[in-house]
Amino acid sequence: MDDDQKMNSEYMVPALKKGLQILEMFSARQRVLTISDFSEHLQVSTSAIYRAVVTLTEMNYLKKIGRNAYELGPMVLSRGFCFLASRDILNTAAAHLDELRDETSASCHLAIREGVEAIYIYRAASPQIMMVNVPVGSRFPCHTVAIGRALLCGFSDESLRKHYSGIHLDGYAGGGINSVPQLLAAVAAVRETGVSISGSDFSTAIAAPVRDYSGNVAAAVNVSVPDFIIEPPGVREHLTACLIRTAGTISSDMGWSKGI
Repeated sequence: MDDDQKMNSEYMVPALKKGLQILEMFSARQRVLTISDFSEHLQVSTSAIYRAVVTLTEMNYLKKIGRNAYELGPMVLSRGFCFLASRDILNTAAAHLDELRDETSASCHLAIREGVEAIYIYRAASPQIMMVNVPVGSRFPCHTVAIGRALLCGFSDESLRKHYSGIHLDGYAGGGINSVPQLLAAVAAVRETGVSISGSDFSTAIAAPVRDYSGNVAAAVNVSVPDFIIEPPGVREHLTACLIRTAGTISSDMGWSKGI
């Protein structure tokens, strides 16, 4: 064993490895497995595998369907579909966001929603020295950022109330929205105007929703610039028009034919 292999072995987490190996056992032919199946495949006792199975079940990665019998849980499907959807959107949107950046000299971002969070999955970074570039992988509560509120505009008011039932909206720096009624009003404004605007740390972000073939809001895009760039007359209007056009083009490429 060379030094790299030895180091990798030292940093392995046996319990995590065991849990992932359990998930990997499922296939189209093996949809239901038992604890005995797990222990036999991994060559460990049933007692040694039990805690990993209980943990995976508690986290909804496994679903118990009988005495000691399990199938893949909803969390596996949810994460999988989220990943596949984000890849499709990313492949469709990336070139358009690069063009938007070149046209506006603004940083442009693409985000999808997971629960009540906006996840940034692409960035067309502005080459300008003083620009707002949010790293890919960043997460923000949807209600606190323009791109997040654009992601929420596909909800009806009733659905939005249910989605945020029991969730605290206050206590976030620069959030501005501290209650569900305020959130409903902000999202209604996005539906009416087609864009969401937020400002923080001397910068402004303008965001618009992206729809898929069924009309659902699948993602959102934004332009982000320092305030001194957006202050001159006509700049905000130009950025907004370019953004809406780009969001519409991406939506069209995803099969949406009725506009934003």
